Amino acid sequence: MAPGDTYEVDIDGCSDCYYVDTGMYDTAAYGAAYVLDAERPAIVETGIGTNYEYILEALAEIGIERDDLEVIAVTHIHLDHAGGAGLLAEACPNADVYVPAVGAGMLVDPSRLVAGTKAAVGDQWQYYVEPEPVPEDRIVELEDGDVVDLGDHELRVHDAPGHAFHQVVFEEPTMNAVFAGDAAGIWVPEREEMKETSPPSDFDLEGCLADLEMLADIDPDVIFYTHFGPRDVSDDPEQALEEYAEVLTEWVESVATKREELEDDDAVVEYFAQNATLPGAWNERKVQAEAAMNTRGVLASLDSSDED
Repeated sequence: MAPGDTYEVDIDGCSDCYYVDTGMYDTAAYGAAYVLDAERPAIVETGIGTNYEYILEALAEIGIERDDLEVIAVTHIHLDHAGGAGLLAEACPNADVYVPAVGAGMLVDPSRLVAGTKAAVGDQWQYYVEPEPVPEDRIVELEDGDVVDLGDHELRVHDAPGHAFHQVVFEEPTMNAVFAGDAAGIWVPEREEMKETSPPSDFDLEGCLADLEMLADIDPDVIFYTHFGPRDVSDDPEQALEEYAEVLTEWVESVATKREELEDDDAVVEYFAQNATLPGAWNERKVQAEAAMNTRGVLASLDSSDED
């Protein structure tokens, strides 16, 4: 598996679904974009914009002409999910961009989104490209309960605001699958384990746990993780979601405990960055940057809880 490679999802019950490793942050098996070869062809998630050509190459490999693509759907507007939307829209002139309504304006004018991303990711910004604005007349705003009709497939929209207020997940009923965005956490297939995602500034633990309960109610057989790849959970979907609930809860508790011990937020961030390891997956720089960003997100959420 390498950046740029495209794979057909070969899990029982899945059809017409592919994923491409976008090589996000120069890291293999970290960022995925999905392609549905439906009657109305669709892309779900767009990466950070860097290497967006990999997604276009995937369309060609699958046999979908750029002019035939009709849907570019993103679970939320964080740039690791939506950063390539404008570039793909430019390359695929008949596709509309389907985005949660509360974040749609920031894809039309991404200046605030860029500023917030730079603050959140720090020196990881070097891996990004400036996002292209999406023309307003090509935006389709999504609300909870909406359905994106793809003909022989559909995407049912469910609000999932714990990770970010502008996040949804897409349920695909013909495959009994969900495109989970970041609502189900980060799946590391090489290690078959879950990792937390808690970036600033909207992360809310209780909201994330509520989103996991919502996903459990859907009871999917397959979770399509943006980070990273498809996972067959048909044996026990509830266990897979509870696993992430435990990981996330323990993560927040560990940051809160270390803050009490060190009494200095910069030291807390430094501690978790320097002690982060993920042998056999990602690269060391990405592991440390991820830990630092996630720590800052938890610290901000703890401050917000204290204010409440």
